[in-house]
Amino acid sequence: MVSFRELARRLLADGVVERMTHQRVSQLSREDPAFPPVVQIGRSKAVDYRLARPYFAGRKLRPGARTDLHPPAAE
Repeated sequence: MVSFRELARRLLADGVVERMTHQRVSQLSREDPAFPPVVQIGRSKAVDYRLARPYFAGRKLRPGARTDLHPPAAE
């Protein structure tokens, strides 16, 4: 079991992802039902790295569109 902060560090060190923060890991754990099981340890949340690594390796990057570059379409 590793904390979200350690998970982000390991994913970067192993080359699984190019960019990752513990905040993004936390957001994914809340929003994605396919996220591996999370365990509360004290005030920290932890996840099994053996389950999390394949989850992140198989995940497609879906960057958001920048709204400051293109004004919204007028209807």
